Amino acid sequence: MKMKRSLFIFIVISASASSEVICQQVATYAQYMFNGLAINPAYAGSHEALSATALARFQNIGLPGAPQTQTFSLHSPLLNKRVALGMLVVHDEISVIEQTGVNFMYAYRIPVSKKTTLSMGLQGGLSFYRADYTKLDTYNPNDPAFSTDIREFRPNIGAGLYLFSEQYYVGLSAPHLVNNAFDRGAQFETVYQNKPILLTAGYVWPIHRLLKLKPSFLLKILDGAPVEFDVNANLLFDEVLWVGLSYKSTKTVSLITQAQLTDQIQFGYSYQITAGPIRVVELGSHEVMLNYRFKYNKKGLVSPRYF
Repeated sequence: MKMKRSLFIFIVISASASSEVICQQVATYAQYMFNGLAINPAYAGSHEALSATALARFQNIGLPGAPQTQTFSLHSPLLNKRVALGMLVVHDEISVIEQTGVNFMYAYRIPVSKKTTLSMGLQGGLSFYRADYTKLDTYNPNDPAFSTDIREFRPNIGAGLYLFSEQYYVGLSAPHLVNNAFDRGAQFETVYQNKPILLTAGYVWPIHRLLKLKPSFLLKILDGAPVEFDVNANLLFDEVLWVGLSYKSTKTVSLITQAQLTDQIQFGYSYQITAGPIRVVELGSHEVMLNYRFKYNKKGLVSPRYF
């Protein structure tokens, strides 16, 4: 179904304000503190079990062509515990533009102390970019900007470090190091894909036998753009229910909750709204996450992880 060019431009501007324009930078997630493989390849194997996570993010529900993101990740340490492998599939869609990428991760983990581990990770993959500009209903049918569709495969490599224990973690990553160019001809300016550097950290404080506090943050550094940050705090009740609040420098607020449904299954949900001047057009963003950790140790139990 065709849509007016003005609506398409509005959607792109709205997505830009949320720092999630497709193919120009790596998407971020409200629940990044529970979905570390999406931002750091060194996170692979940190659950100490075969772990599968599915996440779906929907922005501005009800608005035609609004951004959507779906991810699926799978990672596990190998038998020697030093090496871990992972896989991440990401699908982004906004209006007539969509991108699907697959990345494979390798992590090598070094014990720093009895309770602390340093993981070094690499990733590599490929994404397929598709833009159906000719499906748009434009005011000028001869506008060269919307006269040609695009189909391209684009490579990706990334790297990261991840220091963690049962109580804290610190991560530094560059998940997209390839400078892919978006060139649509001599009459248009060439746009290059951003290469973000991400710094994350979190800590768990026991407040009471049945209550723990976990503050964490994410710092994103982009080429030629203001530094973005996300700070949040989550409370864990009786090792079962997480409830938290997050604030991002793009003036968005997220309400986050996660439940430990069984020893192996975690379910998470977040609702994000804009607190800045564009809140009039922001319809809210929903994010749903499901994690399953397979039992395969001697006791048949999955060790509890807070990150």
